[in-house]
Amino acid sequence: MPNFDIIKTNKTDLTFRVSSVIGKFDLQSNETTEHFKGKIDLSTDWKVGLIVGKSGSGKTTIAKQLFENSYITKFEYTNKSILDDMPNWCSVSDITNAFNSVGFSSPPSWLKPYFVLSNGEKMRCDLARSILEKNEMIVFDEFTSVLDRNVAKIGSFAIQKAIRKSNKKFIAVGCHYDIEDWLMPDWVFNTDTMTFHSFEGQKKNRPKIKFNIYKAKNKSIWEMFAKHHYLSHTHNNAAHVYLATINDEIAGFISVLHLPHPHVKNIKKVHRLVILPDYQGAGFGIKFLNEIGKIYKNENYRYSIVTSAPSLIYALKKSNKWMCKNFGRLKGGGSGLLHGKKSKSTSNSKNRITASFEMK
Repeated sequence: MPNFDIIKTNKTDLTFRVSSVIGKFDLQSNETTEHFKGKIDLSTDWKVGLIVGKSGSGKTTIAKQLFENSYITKFEYTNKSILDDMPNWCSVSDITNAFNSVGFSSPPSWLKPYFVLSNGEKMRCDLARSILEKNEMIVFDEFTSVLDRNVAKIGSFAIQKAIRKSNKKFIAVGCHYDIEDWLMPDWVFNTDTMTFHSFEGQKKNRPKIKFNIYKAKNKSIWEMFAKHHYLSHTHNNAAHVYLATINDEIAGFISVLHLPHPHVKNIKKVHRLVILPDYQGAGFGIKFLNEIGKIYKNENYRYSIVTSAPSLIYALKKSNKWMCKNFGRLKGGGSGLLHGKKSKSTSNSKNRITASFEMK
């Protein structure tokens, strides 16, 4: 991309108030001028870029000028479910795949209107919608600007993963420097110094995360997670409950039941697994699942899970630590065969893809 030399001029009307301020503060005129000059030297192979700098340093002006056709301000959300706000040409499968790809993997939230979502969910919803639009490049202003910084970092990591798997290019525009290590951009343009740095071809590693697991005594903690579970808000109090924290913030819930079986006495089954929406998409669900699995495997138990969450099925099928035991759609009539036992489900479960896995 060539050099840019942008002059932005704003001339106000000489109203009484404007004239009073000009006189009081000895300003030169009612006209203000900003000058931004630099170069963003892009190759053709990059996927993720970052324009970062302090407020007033020209980030938005430069992004709008150079990437006008790809610049995103705000989408319009008018429906009672964000599913119905997605582009008309997209199938339900396209939409849910886009949601899952950016770590927005909470089906109950998909049924909500946009305005009730958390800030983290809103950002991921906007990113999913951007991926579904026909533009090949996404320029996203005010990136993570209103998010808790812990959530912003996790979200940045999840989003760059999604972009690198897509056919899109993505440019984040923001004032927070702390996301750079998590977004892992191929290039950065700093508007404070008007300097460009390319990192293409360099190996990038995500910063370390403080990840801890605790066995919970108070099982009522489930109430914090229930609304985010994709199937049921109920919980069996006989289950053992474990919590995961990320950088000392509660982020995940797993409960495990002993599975009654007529012939095998040492099977433990995951009863509920929930990662809070702000921490989804960064691989914490499978990490949490594996860590709890180690506990039971060390005690000579078999450790299994049955799920119909598409993102979890995909992760488990990719993992060399798990083997798929059954995979397919639940049988008609609301029941399916899971671990050799029939399991009841609602009529809405008919034709839902369900898979059972056992840890190796």
